[in-house]
Amino acid sequence: MKMQSSSSKQPPALFFLLGGIVLLLILLILVLVSRKLIKLRKLKMLVPRTTKQPVTRDVLSGNLRTISYFDFQMLKKATKNFDQNNLLGRGGFGPVFLGKLQDGRLVAIKKLSVDKSQQGETEFLTEVKMITSIQHKNLVRLLGCCSDGAQRLLVYEYMKNRSLDHIIYGESQICLNWTTRFQIILGIARGLQYLHEDSHVRIVHRDIKASNILLDDKFQPRIGDFGLARFFPEDQAYLSTRFAGTLGYTAPEYAIRGELSEKADIYSFGVLVLEIISSRKNTDLTLSSEMQYLPEYSWRLYERGMLTDLIDPRMRGDDVVEKDVLQVIKVVFLCLQPHANLRPPMSEIVAMLTCKVEVNGTPVRPTFLDRKPQNVDKISWDSISEPFPSPLKSDSSSFPQHPNQRARQCPPAVTIDLGGDGRHDLARRDDPMPSRPKREAMKAERRRLGLEWRWRRRQGRWVAGDWGGETI
Repeated sequence: MKMQSSSSKQPPALFFLLGGIVLLLILLILVLVSRKLIKLRKLKMLVPRTTKQPVTRDVLSGNLRTISYFDFQMLKKATKNFDQNNLLGRGGFGPVFLGKLQDGRLVAIKKLSVDKSQQGETEFLTEVKMITSIQHKNLVRLLGCCSDGAQRLLVYEYMKNRSLDHIIYGESQICLNWTTRFQIILGIARGLQYLHEDSHVRIVHRDIKASNILLDDKFQPRIGDFGLARFFPEDQAYLSTRFAGTLGYTAPEYAIRGELSEKADIYSFGVLVLEIISSRKNTDLTLSSEMQYLPEYSWRLYERGMLTDLIDPRMRGDDVVEKDVLQVIKVVFLCLQPHANLRPPMSEIVAMLTCKVEVNGTPVRPTFLDRKPQNVDKISWDSISEPFPSPLKSDSSSFPQHPNQRARQCPPAVTIDLGGDGRHDLARRDDPMPSRPKREAMKAERRRLGLEWRWRRRQGRWVAGDWGGETI
């Protein structure tokens, strides 16, 4: 009787064991399915329905594996409802706020302005795809993103010393010694070398300037703001594209003809290094006409043998420092060559900065030095009648001349959208006549690039360009 009782209890125990295993399998499947659905929902939110740029789900799916997805309400709370007291600065497509996450981390949150032109959407997608595909110690790190309705936000690691412009000529101007300045210069150069040559994809930043260089607590630089960056085909010397960037840092061939290559970044790097050395902006219309444009002023000092006058007065007097600075300025002049082919690649620039190779070659004298300096405040808008200069030196016969060179150098009539952040778009044709201060700034920049610029009214619109004597 006892034998029968024990055998009769075995089937219920086996039943409960099998039932428990099946239940666990069902729960596991439900967890996996729910996680997949959540991921797909986030992915769907990241793909804007109105974007004009073709974006595949596969690309964004890969990005979601490498960065975090933040809830909008969480970021709103982290910035105290985007309080102006937490405002770190303003970029080309929106403000940047300081935020504190629930785990105590400090982050920089860029709130993109999504307007009818879809520029904010484009920058959001570009920056997510661009930064998640690269990684270097001198590039800013994207922690995550947020796409909630019309809200587009990017979350970066917070840099304690903010951006370089605040340090060298901002309100919180700090006197950096030459060792720290050189560390910043070399770090930027290595970051650009990675983008141009060492990354698995070739990238042109297009907007290298002081406000896009972030500094950590040890003043190590990190290149940020990849909203205008472009992936560059390996088999092409340059891309023909409309101008987008910041005047004052722009290479002549890009501003004039729309020819974009990594050499445009190298030119911008040269201008930026001059700013770091001199602790002043590349354009300052409050100075005398000779000193207003930093690259032009530096060339004139070079020809007079007075380059030490370019150095920040707080660093002068130390012979060792001055010798090192003058060596860097020689490299800068190679970066500022008027023709793109004359500028060395970033790997050579890094080698010259670290004294692994000598600084060879004599820089070509820019054509703007042959133009008579004028005071922009006293200039007449109808007084410009000088011929359109060539961007090449007059004796540079080694460079092939295009049969229709003048047509390539003289773009069709365009207008410039002069934004408060310095970004400009040379493709807009329907703007009203700008105010006088804006016209003066435009004209000053065109004169710096060696261009003739005249306003005319055509077909009910104000347009500007080199008209070549055309009667309108």
